[in-house]
Amino acid sequence: MPKNGPDLGPIRVLLVEDSPEDAELLCDQLLESGLNASFERVENEQGLRDALERYTPDIVLSDLSMPGFSGHDALAIVRAGSTATPFIFVSGTMGEETAVAALREGANDYIIKHNPRRLPSAVARAIRESRNEAERQRVEGELMRAQRLESMALLAAGLSHDLRNILQPLLIVPDLLNGRTDDPQLRQLANVISECGRRGHEMAESMLSFVRGSRKSSERISIEHLFQAVQMLLTSSLPRGVTLKLEPVAPGLAIEANFTELQQCLLNLGLNAIQAMPRGGELVFGARELAADEVNGARLQLSVSDTGIGMDEKTLARLFTPFFTTKADGTGLGLSSCKRIVENYGGKMLVESHPGHGTRFDLVLPMKGAAPVVVEESVASPSGSGQRLLVIDGEATQLSLLGNALSSQGYQPTLAADGAAALRHVRKDALPDLVIVDSDIILLSAVSLLFSLCEQGYRGPAIVMEDPAAPLEREHFPDEIAVHILSKPLEMHRVFRAVAHALEVVP
Repeated sequence: MPKNGPDLGPIRVLLVEDSPEDAELLCDQLLESGLNASFERVENEQGLRDALERYTPDIVLSDLSMPGFSGHDALAIVRAGSTATPFIFVSGTMGEETAVAALREGANDYIIKHNPRRLPSAVARAIRESRNEAERQRVEGELMRAQRLESMALLAAGLSHDLRNILQPLLIVPDLLNGRTDDPQLRQLANVISECGRRGHEMAESMLSFVRGSRKSSERISIEHLFQAVQMLLTSSLPRGVTLKLEPVAPGLAIEANFTELQQCLLNLGLNAIQAMPRGGELVFGARELAADEVNGARLQLSVSDTGIGMDEKTLARLFTPFFTTKADGTGLGLSSCKRIVENYGGKMLVESHPGHGTRFDLVLPMKGAAPVVVEESVASPSGSGQRLLVIDGEATQLSLLGNALSSQGYQPTLAADGAAALRHVRKDALPDLVIVDSDIILLSAVSLLFSLCEQGYRGPAIVMEDPAAPLEREHFPDEIAVHILSKPLEMHRVFRAVAHALEVVP
C-alpha cells in the first residue's frame, strides 16, 4: 500500500504501452491501492511527445519493448524535457542487466508485469521523492535569491558610507562661507551647496533603508513556533539518511526579535548542515535561556548542530568572510548575512567544528533589544576662547574643514588622522581641553582611544561623531570621561553648539 507517507492527492499517470489490456491491468492495480489517479496511454514516439506537451504527468510508466518504439527511447524523450519527472519501467521481459542499464539511464525503478504487487508503492515513493526534490530546489532557490539580495545590500551599505563621507563637506563649507561674507550672491551659492548636500544625504539614507530591508519592528516570537516553521521548510529537503530532531523547548520560551530574520538564519544553517552530511546523519535544533549575570541580561541560545563532515581550522578562519564559500554554486554570503542579523540584535554567533565529527552553531541573543543611544544636541554660545581641542577623523577633507571651522571660532585644534597619531600628539603636547573623535577611525577605535587617554590622565569631555546606522553603546565608554554623542551628517552650527556645551559642563 502506498499510504506510508503524506496523501499524494490527485496524480496524473502517463502510460507508454502498446497493449490496452496490460494498460488496463496497471490502472486497476493503482486504483485498487487507493491512489487517486487519472491516466493517459500512448504507444509511439509522436504520441508521447504530444502528451508531454499538454499533459504534464506526475509519473511515466513505460513498457520496455513495443513495435517500432522502445522504453529506452521513451526514457530519453522524457529526460530530454525534464530530469525530475519519475519514470518506471513495467515490463515482462526485463532481465537483471537490462534493469541495471535502465537505472543508469535515469529510470527511477522497474517492475515485472507478472509480479506487479510492488507497483503502487513504487509509484507513490517515486512521486514523493520527486516532489521533495522539487521543494528542496525551491527552498534553496529562495535562499540563493535572498543571498543575492544580501550581496546587493552589502554593496549598497559600502556605497552609502562612502557617499556620505564625500558629501559631508557640502554641509560644512556653506556655514563657513556664510560666516565670512556678506555678499548675497555668495550666500545664495552657499545655500545651493548646502541643499545639494542635504539631498545627497537623504539619498544615502534611502540606500541604508534598503540595506536594513525596511526592517519590521520586533515582535514576541515563540521559539517553539519558530522551530516548527523551520522544520516545515526543511522536512521536504531532507535526503535519505538524514534525520531532523527538535530538542524540547521550555514552555513559554520567547524572544523580542523579527521572525523572518531568525527564520532565515536557522534555515540557512539547516541547509548548510544537510549538505555537510552526504552520507546521512542527524540535524538537531535546540534552544535554552542562559542565566543572567552582572554584565549580560537574560540571553537566549539557539543551537544548530549536525553529525556531518565538519570543517578544518583554515575553513573556520574564513567562515564569515563575505563571498567565501566551499560550494561550487554558493555565494559565500549566507553565513555573513546570519552573523550580521545576530550582531544587529546585540548578540554573537559562535561555531565549533571538527573534521569528521560535525559542526555546531550557537546564536546567543539578548532576550530584549538594546536601548538606542540618545543623541544629545545642546544650544550654547558658538564661540571659543583659545581652548585646546584634539580632533580625530580619518577623512582628510572633513578633518581639514573641521580644523579651519573651529579655528575661526577661537579654538586651538590639533588634528589627527587616526588614534595612534592622536596619542602621539598627547604625549608630545599638553592634554587637550576637549577630544572630538569620529566613531569610524582606524588603528584604534573611538572607545579604545578614550581609554588610552584616560590612562594618560585625561579627564575632560569628549564628543563622538557617530553614524546613526552603527550606533555605539554608552556603557562601553570610560566612566571618567563625559561623552557627548553628535550624529552625522555634521552641520557646523551643531558642531559649534556641541563643543561649547561640552566645555561648559566640565566640572
